[in-house]
Amino acid sequence: MGGDHAPTNPIEGAKLALESLPQLERLYLVGEPEVVEAALQAAQLRDRRIEVVPASQVIAMTDASTDALRAKKDSSISVAVDLVRSGECSAIVSAGHTGASVAAATVRLKRLRGIDRPGIASPLPNEFGMANIVDAGANPEAKPQHLFQYAIMGHVYARQVLHRERPIIGLMSIGEEDEKGTELTREVFRMLRQTDLNFRGNIEGHDLFETQLDVVVCDGFTGNVLLKACEATAKVMFKWIKAEIHRSTPLRKLGALMARDSFRKVKERGNYETYGGSPLLGVNGVVIIGHGSSSALAIKNAIRVATEAVRHELNPHIEAEVARLS
Repeated sequence: MGGDHAPTNPIEGAKLALESLPQLERLYLVGEPEVVEAALQAAQLRDRRIEVVPASQVIAMTDASTDALRAKKDSSISVAVDLVRSGECSAIVSAGHTGASVAAATVRLKRLRGIDRPGIASPLPNEFGMANIVDAGANPEAKPQHLFQYAIMGHVYARQVLHRERPIIGLMSIGEEDEKGTELTREVFRMLRQTDLNFRGNIEGHDLFETQLDVVVCDGFTGNVLLKACEATAKVMFKWIKAEIHRSTPLRKLGALMARDSFRKVKERGNYETYGGSPLLGVNGVVIIGHGSSSALAIKNAIRVATEAVRHELNPHIEAEVARLS
């Protein structure tokens, strides 16, 4: 029931996932049964692996997360989280209210041993592949210990799921020099320097795209602003290019037509739909947070990310590494 185009896009995404992910044994669609069944019929989706799980309430994007969870105890996100808590499901995928998803997962699934606050790891493509911003919005008011734990969780995620042998970690700041930044970032810098993690040091905005990084550590407020600014910049650049081509001479239009495949590949590389969803690291279960405007393709890829996190048994590795480094 979550997202700007629910339940249509989530169900179309489920259809794509069932077609392309043979490892999916069962897919639970949690929500208002009449609405979900009608959308299943419209999508002509009939698959024995699908089960509709009733939830009588939906948390709207305008609801305050913790208040809504208390007032709407039968919300779709609460019911979905309980399926994982009971062991009936392996993972949750939601494109709905991020705050409610984080709160429900934290309260109902509990945190992993040694983790004070969970963090969202959001992928950001750059010149060398992909970096993960941790935290991208779960914890706007972070303390040094929280960022230290984000670095560890991001390191484990990059190593176990993305197969980076020795993940490179950068700390988001306003200058590369050791003494630059706020009191928060300077303390985190000191803590990370004392570990054997592959800590590159402070990084600036341009490093997100020009420097080889696997993990970008920051508080949730900074990470969320950063991620949305990057997404908006990518969108507007392609909009400007398209507008200029339409206004161009016939010769330039012909050149653009010949380069169309290159434009498409660049767009795919920077498109959030390709990466699907962002794992919520630090809770005792697999939770994937999708973009509010997630398309069917983005939902399908979010489900794929969930299966990968389950297969690699990410959480025991996080607990072991936090215990070792803390």
